[in-house]
Amino acid sequence: MPNPDRDIWITGIGIVSSLGEGADQHWDKLTSGTITANAETFAPFVVHPLAPAAFETQIPKKEQRQMEPWQRIGTYAAGLALDSAGVKGNTDILSRMDMIVAAGGGERDVAVDSAILTGIGKSDKPEAFLNERLMNDLRPTLFLAQLSNLLAGNISIVHGVVGSSRTFMGEEAAGVDAVRIAASRIAAGQSDIVLVGGAHNGERQDLLMLYEFGGHTLKDSHKPVWERGEKGGLALGSLGAFLVLESRKHAQARGAKPLAKIGSVEAGRSNRSEGALRRTLASLWGTIKAKLKPGYAVLSGASGAAPATAEEHAFLKDLGNGIAVRATGTYLGHGLEPQFPMNIALAAIALGRGSLFPPRDATGLEQPAAAAPTQIVVTGVGHWRGEGLALIERAD
Repeated sequence: MPNPDRDIWITGIGIVSSLGEGADQHWDKLTSGTITANAETFAPFVVHPLAPAAFETQIPKKEQRQMEPWQRIGTYAAGLALDSAGVKGNTDILSRMDMIVAAGGGERDVAVDSAILTGIGKSDKPEAFLNERLMNDLRPTLFLAQLSNLLAGNISIVHGVVGSSRTFMGEEAAGVDAVRIAASRIAAGQSDIVLVGGAHNGERQDLLMLYEFGGHTLKDSHKPVWERGEKGGLALGSLGAFLVLESRKHAQARGAKPLAKIGSVEAGRSNRSEGALRRTLASLWGTIKAKLKPGYAVLSGASGAAPATAEEHAFLKDLGNGIAVRATGTYLGHGLEPQFPMNIALAAIALGRGSLFPPRDATGLEQPAAAAPTQIVVTGVGHWRGEGLALIERAD
């Protein structure tokens, strides 16, 4: 029998995106239908830029100087989560708080890359030219700043989270597994309290180029996720999302209240042959189906990329018309690694508010909620690989 002392409570949320920061700003923008997509700055690509953030309220100026933007976003969101959980500055708890981060490979110096690409074609000795430029143009710290585990390092330095630390790479699947492992450790008694999440800077020319090479980008104008047609397209979003997960016993001992609880986290990795994604989602759904009660809702992390989004749309349509579905990517854009933790945070906020934000979809999939949900299933379907589901429940 499950041990109720090991129930997985969400006791802290730290989120920042194009909609703002924190629960209140996100909920206000979602319920008002605000979308801040930008199709001009990186034209023709559609991007959801980060809202103005006062980084210095969470990160000392001197620490910010050696961080790439995605590290500042993540360290800032982590600080918000610790504040939300009421453990900021509590050295006793922070000294044994574990941390699991979902991270990409860091950011490039586009100016240096451009200069090298321009000059190498004009050089009589391209190999020697390349070696010289790499030796002279790259700062010694630049390469280190691109290491994925430096986000966890910066969080440790700035916020004092110094328990065990793990960093997962692997785009959307990294975010799913980060939460899955954190929840599993708490359920098994291996951790009492965990900081888990990630960050993404979507305002990067190099990333836009890479995803365009794969045919994944949304161009020219913004459309809701489900309405992007056969060719699909993801709109990169800048966002950071961290959760403080805690065992019920540990939270109660310090007088902390739950924002919601995690009932289950399931992960898969279909080969994406025709129909494989829908079969994998059906299999993952089967593991949580027995825990679902009438009136549950679905918060989708669909990216908009084809054909994954169309297959998820079909799967969710098969569940029945009475289920309220919402795609957060319409409002936030797609942040890859932190998308799954972000949507778990938004699910917890919705459960706390006792409602869902309105539908925004002309395909008919998103319907008004008949009643206040007490359970929300969060989906995470990678644009290319990796699937996950999480069951988020109201904690009474």
